[in-house]
Amino acid sequence: MRVIVALGGNALLRRGQSPDADAQMGNLRTVVKTLAQLARKHELIITHGNGPQVGMLALESAADPNLTRPYPFDTLGAQTQGMIGYWLLQALQNALPGRQVLAMVTQTLVSAVDPAFDDPTKFVGQVYEREEAEKLAAEYGWTVKPDGPHHWRRVVPSPAPQRVVETRLVRKMVREGVVIVCAGGGGIPVIRDAQGRLSGVEAVVDKDLTASMLAEALDCDAFLILTDVPRVMKHFGTPRQEEIAHTTPYELRAMDFPAGSMGPKVEAVCRFVETTGDMAAIGKLDEAERILGGYAGTIVTPNARWPLTSTL
Repeated sequence: MRVIVALGGNALLRRGQSPDADAQMGNLRTVVKTLAQLARKHELIITHGNGPQVGMLALESAADPNLTRPYPFDTLGAQTQGMIGYWLLQALQNALPGRQVLAMVTQTLVSAVDPAFDDPTKFVGQVYEREEAEKLAAEYGWTVKPDGPHHWRRVVPSPAPQRVVETRLVRKMVREGVVIVCAGGGGIPVIRDAQGRLSGVEAVVDKDLTASMLAEALDCDAFLILTDVPRVMKHFGTPRQEEIAHTTPYELRAMDFPAGSMGPKVEAVCRFVETTGDMAAIGKLDEAERILGGYAGTIVTPNARWPLTSTL
């Protein structure tokens, strides 16, 4: 199969963990064991988050006395694509001797008039106590919002992805058997001007929505969002909480999910399944093979079955 995997932010940096490079590279070595298993059996495209990393770079940039203004978010996104792409590239090359692996810096086209620019919702950077978050917001002109019951984080605009600019090149590489790392952090957000020229914008595109769009464009057979939760939960945080094993987009859209965390993931898998009729899933990273087999994760298909079976 042709499979696209969207790695959650926890794949590189676990909540509360120091953002040191050694810690993140150590986490990735574990992640790559799972990715290598998939790559040996399937055509594989990998995307990844960058929220903690881009937030950390933004903070460093804002505090740098040598800069007259902080680096813009599109540039910070490119920096994280290069850094994380390099880590994944090297780890995959070591795990898959003889295979061609490519990490690409990619851009994602968005609309300059997307309403998201007026309502920042995308979490970036580390978590803070409310008092510290509000202090940083006042100092750097940030917008901050609650992330869970006890923490606050910076938020930035998250416009809807329209197309990965380098889609044709990614498709060509996949057809040639290359394992691709691309669209990191949702892709570098760019717009086109009246002359068709590209320029970056201050935003972060949701990585799962970009991965969903790219999966459709590349004719993928399966779209996996791999994170630190075994399954999507119905009635999460209530006495009626229960895991969802097999479901449909119709059933998922009838439920409520947090806008800043599970909501975009659910929206991403629903869009892919509705558009293609193929399989998408949300589950734990170390269970990727079992998810593809239908034994783990929350599997989303048009008929709530996997492998797909005829209803005729």
